Amino acid sequence: WSVYSKPVPANGRELWTLFLQCSCITAVIGGLFYNWMFASLEYSWHLSIAMAVSFSLLLLLTLFLVHPARCVFSIIMPTLGTKQGRKLLLSTCIMIAVVNITPNIISNIKTILQVIKCICKNSSESLLNSTALLETASWEFGDAIQETGHAINIHRPMNGHFQFSLLKNSSFIYQQMRLTGEKIGRDFLAVEVLVKDSVRVGNKLVAGFSMLYLCFESAWYLKNYLTNVRFDNFYITKKLECLAVDRKAAYLLVGSSKNLIRPTGLKLSREEVMLCLVQAMLLTVALMLMLVVMAMDHFAFRVADTAVRKAALFSVVPVALSIKYSAKIEILSFLWKFLPLPSKELPHQYFERTYQHNLTFSSAHCRISPPTPPNPSLLLVTGLLFCILYATIFLETYAHRLCRKIAGSFFKSWEEKRALYLYKKLSRKH
Repeated sequence: WSVYSKPVPANGRELWTLFLQCSCITAVIGGLFYNWMFASLEYSWHLSIAMAVSFSLLLLLTLFLVHPARCVFSIIMPTLGTKQGRKLLLSTCIMIAVVNITPNIISNIKTILQVIKCICKNSSESLLNSTALLETASWEFGDAIQETGHAINIHRPMNGHFQFSLLKNSSFIYQQMRLTGEKIGRDFLAVEVLVKDSVRVGNKLVAGFSMLYLCFESAWYLKNYLTNVRFDNFYITKKLECLAVDRKAAYLLVGSSKNLIRPTGLKLSREEVMLCLVQAMLLTVALMLMLVVMAMDHFAFRVADTAVRKAALFSVVPVALSIKYSAKIEILSFLWKFLPLPSKELPHQYFERTYQHNLTFSSAHCRISPPTPPNPSLLLVTGLLFCILYATIFLETYAHRLCRKIAGSFFKSWEEKRALYLYKKLSRKH
């Protein structure tokens, strides 16, 4: 660390040591950068490799040649434990939800629509087939009426059959149903693509902005550290303790223990505790939204699974068409009582038949994709990420303290000036 934090290496051995350190750091960071771009941000592999190699070479030259850049890069590491690091982890959680949970929800919704489409198709086919039953019944009933007309010679109807306008070709209905199903499928696909593309673009913008702001925040911290002796200067450091002991003023540190904090201690000030609680509440809101998305995934799967199982259990509905027809013909029957005409036995027609038909709502020939269950590992990964996020809330204060310690190790002479300023400030107050 002493070689790494030195402004200029003292000899050739330290120069090669620094180069080896920078090379190892850039190799690890380049691999992580490639994995982040390819797996999380979903860039193409060749673009990810090109960006990772270019970034690694540029980082190697910058770390090896520029001393303040090494300090800024070192400060970035603990800064990942602050709100900027939480933004990156949240973007990772969002990408997990978009890439894995959202397509699963849409797939289960498609399964539900396929069940509805199957029921509509089979019921419409069965209903269209029932028109043939009506045609048969009407034709036989018309024959019975014709027989009644033929039984007497006074009047004969031209045709006793009923005329039905039946749809014998159901291809038009099937075509309309197919077009409707394709339109619904295209609409769902368009929504799925739109949601994925929007979240991908938004996540890439957030991730890029977070990385840039992470570098900017580290550089801003180092700039304030080097230009303002009052900035982040309320810690009881070893240099301050040595200075107080040398000047026989150790009582200053004891009397100011309420206002000063030891950087290696676990004590949190009241302001730091309140800030942690506020950050935890905001993170809880994000956690609730993520749980709502996961609950929607489980709900869609349960509905799709129930729809598929219930559709397979739909029974056949029997339909019976019963026709009862009775005809008795009497033509001025009272004349037969007065006129000496031979009696004529009039016909009495009776027609009774029942026609059976079954309405079906489901079929084994329907193409229904099985419902996709939620991935239990996603819940584990998301829970682990949010545990890390909650941990970073309470570790953020210690990350800031580590940033100050890193800056002090890179600029030891300036750290001595800051300790002297704080000592004089305590002396004036005393």
